[in-house]
Amino acid sequence: MAGPVSLDALDLAALLCSRVCHDLISPVGAIINGLEVLDEESNEETKIFALELIRKSAQQASARLQFCRLAFGAAGSAGAQIDLGDAEKTARGFLQDDKTKLNWNLPRTLLAKNRVKLLLNLLMIAGQAIPRGGALNVDPIGDGDTMGFRVAASGLNARVPPAAASLAGVPEGGAVDAHAVQPYYTGLLAKTCGLALSAALEGEAVVVTAR
Repeated sequence: MAGPVSLDALDLAALLCSRVCHDLISPVGAIINGLEVLDEESNEETKIFALELIRKSAQQASARLQFCRLAFGAAGSAGAQIDLGDAEKTARGFLQDDKTKLNWNLPRTLLAKNRVKLLLNLLMIAGQAIPRGGALNVDPIGDGDTMGFRVAASGLNARVPPAAASLAGVPEGGAVDAHAVQPYYTGLLAKTCGLALSAALEGEAVVVTAR
């Protein structure tokens, strides 16, 4: 069995940048398409549709940027703490839509930034387990500064995402690419926080934990 893969800092930074760009391409592209329609069309109904597309896509792009800033960025100086209430607001903007409901059962408290970044990355992985939508239930494991997390994703044909193998640093195929880098990074965060990760199917839900 292959051992954990080790990435140097430059490769990790480049892959994370690729992942962020991948998440932003779709809504930004939709904004450009909407603007082109406004320039070329004279039909009022079509223009109204284009404006709605631009508005919705701009909101999506903003929500994804805010989420990525908190999940991947520095988010303050060394040793900074982040309010879980702010994390909840950011997560809802990114994950909750007409298909997916986020049930947030965590207390409003301050936690070390890496622990909050870990939580948001766990939510990303859990969200990938229900591509057709469903519910994400977030619960604490323990309390205080050593709090861990349990995220249960339930929905039609929920399954553990293949990229979740990278949580342990051992990606499918033996190499970390732009698809596997986010769970790989999640594993690094967990190690920094002194927590162990697991992702498994429990009944009809995929449960991702850090404890």
